[in-house]
Amino acid sequence: MIRPHRSHPLWFAFILHRISGVALALFLPVHFWVLSLALTSPERLDGFLHWTDITAVKIAEFALVFLLAVHLCGGLRLMALEWLPWSPRQKTLAAGAVGVSVLISGTFFLQAI
Repeated sequence: MIRPHRSHPLWFAFILHRISGVALALFLPVHFWVLSLALTSPERLDGFLHWTDITAVKIAEFALVFLLAVHLCGGLRLMALEWLPWSPRQKTLAAGAVGVSVLISGTFFLQAI
């Protein structure tokens, strides 16, 4: 049985917001661990930072920045939906949130390579 609401663009915005939230929640412990290396084991931190020069890691960082930007912009869109009067432009705002996220993460990626 196909549910018509699941083919709506705002459903995809909801799914992207949830996926980005889960991915960021999984990333945070790794991020804190790497930060702790600066205090506990600087030589291991240097090895880790050397590993981050690999192209595949830079692409993964691009994806991470994209997910962060998507989550931020999607959250702002949800706050606007909750606090502002409803507008038929919700699909446009969702598409704009993804567009801004691509711009932010693309800029980060171009500076990283």
